[in-house]
Amino acid sequence: MRNVERITSVKSELLDIFMSLQVDEYEQRQRSAAQRSLRARRGIELHREFQKLSRDIAPLPDEERQESELH
Repeated sequence: MRNVERITSVKSELLDIFMSLQVDEYEQRQRSAAQRSLRARRGIELHREFQKLSRDIAPLPDEERQESELH
């Protein structure tokens, strides 16, 4: 009976170790996914900022330029 208790104890410890490893891997995957998401979001924001800046500093067509010089 004592061997059965020892085997049960070892099985329980192994299961605890396995579960903690699974939890650690899951948390790492979650962190990695969150970082990728933030990088992608920032990339989109930068792209939009550059587009807006390009539009803001784009040369004016001749008609608009002449009108703005008159005012």
